[in-house]
Amino acid sequence: MARQRVALATPASDAEVRTPLAVVDPAGWLGDDIRGWRVLCLAAAGGRHSALYAAAGATVTVVDASSEMLDLDRTVARQRGFDVRLVQTSMDDLAMFAPGEFDLVVHPVSTCYVPDVRPVFRAVARVTRPDGLYVSQHKSPASLQASLTPAVDGGYALVEPYYREGPLPAAPASRLREHGTLEFLHRWEELLGGVCRAGFAIEDVLEPLHAQPDAPRGSFAHRARYVAPYLRIKARRRRRAAADCPSEQAILL
Repeated sequence: MARQRVALATPASDAEVRTPLAVVDPAGWLGDDIRGWRVLCLAAAGGRHSALYAAAGATVTVVDASSEMLDLDRTVARQRGFDVRLVQTSMDDLAMFAPGEFDLVVHPVSTCYVPDVRPVFRAVARVTRPDGLYVSQHKSPASLQASLTPAVDGGYALVEPYYREGPLPAAPASRLREHGTLEFLHRWEELLGGVCRAGFAIEDVLEPLHAQPDAPRGSFAHRARYVAPYLRIKARRRRRAAADCPSEQAILL
């Protein structure tokens, strides 16, 4: 990814660095000032998130499994004079951090690359302070089910089962799927319910708008008219431990 310089690995521009909060938080979830916040950018290397949050005055730590992507953050931090801590590890292994070490964990799209999201959410919960925030973005389950190309009638069919095991079939590289990676569909109950069961209270959910009414048939924006590609979750760390809350197996309707 770092070699290909795809959009997710493109460092923040000068214009974006001048108004960092407007870029990273268009919904206003973080308020007007995050100066002094301890921010963990989880699975978020590439020189973009670290620069924007550092420009907003936060103390930034970046975690990523890719040394090449972390090198981009190192380069950008040096060029812009930011002090950024870089840690190479997987998103579900945050044992090197203290409990409650972060005020905010920012987690862009990446949970689709792990077969089980529960260890990720538990790891995030451990390092987020009580009342701290976890802002994450995920690939929509319906989007991962839907065909990448339109049917004759112009719509998109559900071609992958919702209840499934193992990775999704390989797909051509696009804005929706990455070439050469294993991707997993996580159900709504695993995403929303998993965040709650890990010890967070969900305060808001958004589906970032990518649809365009005049988009060419078969394009990313055309498909987004039928199925939202992503969901973004704002969750707050509960003071009560997750162990005090009932699991999905214990809830009887």
